[in-house]
Amino acid sequence: MSRIQGRFEELRKQGKKALIPFITAGDPEPARTVPLMHALAEAGADILELGVPFSDPMADGPVIQRSSERALKHRVSLRDVLAMVKAFRQTDASTPVVLMGYLNPIEVLGYAVFAREARAAGVDGVLTVDMPPEEAHDLVIALREAELDPVFLLAPTTNDERIRRICRTASGFVYYVSLKGVTGSDKLDTVAVAERVQGIRRHTDLPIGVGFGIKDPESAALVSKVSDAVVVGSALVARMESLAEEPERLISEVRSFTKGLRQALDAAVR
Repeated sequence: MSRIQGRFEELRKQGKKALIPFITAGDPEPARTVPLMHALAEAGADILELGVPFSDPMADGPVIQRSSERALKHRVSLRDVLAMVKAFRQTDASTPVVLMGYLNPIEVLGYAVFAREARAAGVDGVLTVDMPPEEAHDLVIALREAELDPVFLLAPTTNDERIRRICRTASGFVYYVSLKGVTGSDKLDTVAVAERVQGIRRHTDLPIGVGFGIKDPESAALVSKVSDAVVVGSALVARMESLAEEPERLISEVRSFTKGLRQALDAAVR
């Protein structure tokens, strides 16, 4: 059983929903990433989604685009990100880590090399935004051989046949993009999300995480009522960005915001 699968099983037994916060590795500077990962886990995050900085993050809105730009100013590479995960694993062997990013850095490294090094570093899952499952055969084989979970996105426009195909390829969980837009958009329709998640459940037993457009504890709680996990990225990264001139407050503010999300999710299922 993978670390991701194990975590979802634990939460199911406890009657809880997974909180999956996103940060970009190397933002605002490389030395802060591992302490931020620990702060997120300590504040109640169940799975960490760690963004690999990329020069053209097409699925991301301006907030996360700027976080990639800040990280790339420090020349943070894919191997640097793996080193951060390895450092995190020195004192946290239980919190699952999913790398989220784009295909180019993985292509440069090579699928087999990337999968092997990611596994050695302590990565649990990989989500490549611009790799459609129809073209992911070789990458998925490499990930599975390294016992890593390939995570794929489902969109509001994804039809039933493609949902079935994606869910057959994915493992760990599937990630439903709650709106037609980039990360950080503000058009979240929880009724529509509930309907789509119910439809996805007809095709898979995998846990379903929902992200994009979740901005605060209130919206996180609403989404948690119909999903197995809530992914929060832009709202968290925006708070980090607002503290650019006050880096000493970064850890405490991230911890406080995450605790608020955790409390909201737990209250929603009582």
